Amino acid sequence: MRLGVIADIHGNAAALEAVLHDLRRRRVATVVNLGDLVSSPLWPAETLALLREAGIPSLRGNHDRWVAEGGGGASDRFAAAALTAEERAALGALPMHLRPLPGVLAFHARPGDDDAYLLEDVAGGRLVPAPVADVAARLGATAETLMLCAHSHQAAIRQLPDGRVVVNPGSVGMPAYEDGTPPAHASVTGAPHARFAVLEVEDGRLVSADLVALAYDHAAAVARARANGREDWARWLATGEAAAE
Repeated sequence: MRLGVIADIHGNAAALEAVLHDLRRRRVATVVNLGDLVSSPLWPAETLALLREAGIPSLRGNHDRWVAEGGGGASDRFAAAALTAEERAALGALPMHLRPLPGVLAFHARPGDDDAYLLEDVAGGRLVPAPVADVAARLGATAETLMLCAHSHQAAIRQLPDGRVVVNPGSVGMPAYEDGTPPAHASVTGAPHARFAVLEVEDGRLVSADLVALAYDHAAAVARARANGREDWARWLATGEAAAE
């Protein structure tokens, strides 16, 4: 069965519209969203409306939790101000885990932590692949054989020594970012494209994966970020490049 996997939209409705159109073109009927829906200086309310209209099940990322709780940084506060109290509460009530197909477990970062990298370490101010033994230890035991994670915005597929597979689809709406949390680091993709995945799954086993990089009208997102006073976001959206703070 084909499964579309999207994540880390970060309020980029322009990118989400393009991705949803491409999923329809590919005739992918089952789609799951791995969290961080709205936090951004872009289009938080419009992004929620698109997801509701498409009927896509979503789980809660760390930024969704911060928006709902009134915490986080400037992008979280912008999103919170753009949403109604009911919408913020709905974000906070999203589940931490979803099981979109038998044998498939979806979560945002790690199964028990929405704000910790699973597949990556920080080295030299950048995200780099973590040793597979560390990935397995972070993941722990699961009944499922295929795991879907997000958070780092880095598209990847990793197979563990026991045969389990982890897929990160990359970020729909934020191709780079800078994180000042020690150790300060950047996540980069090197291009402004929207990222998502289309998987072929049989009995919880990954048969094939298409990690998609889709061109969209990123200039509109750049202009929106700049109009809202976020030159950092404008640079990330335009280039997919960032530097550690």
